Amino acid sequence: MKIGFIGLGKMGSGMAANLIAAGHDVIVYNRSPEKMRPLVDKGARAGERVADACRGDVVISMLADDPALERMALGGEGIIAG
Repeated sequence: MKIGFIGLGKMGSGMAANLIAAGHDVIVYNRSPEKMRPLVDKGARAGERVADACRGDVVISMLADDPALERMALGGEGIIAG
């Protein structure tokens, strides 16, 4: 399955790593690009924009709070637009 994963804090990075280990094609995105590197090293692909993580079968977000989710979902290049 092709999965987009947005939000790579403690919980998100662990969840994304498990999806990669299970053999899924995972595209990750995080506002802080350095958080993507360990997952890319495990086999994920890094998205340069939120929309890059929205081109698969499913999108998972693990964001800190409602305002962060609103920005990622409803922004001009957010989940809905992607």
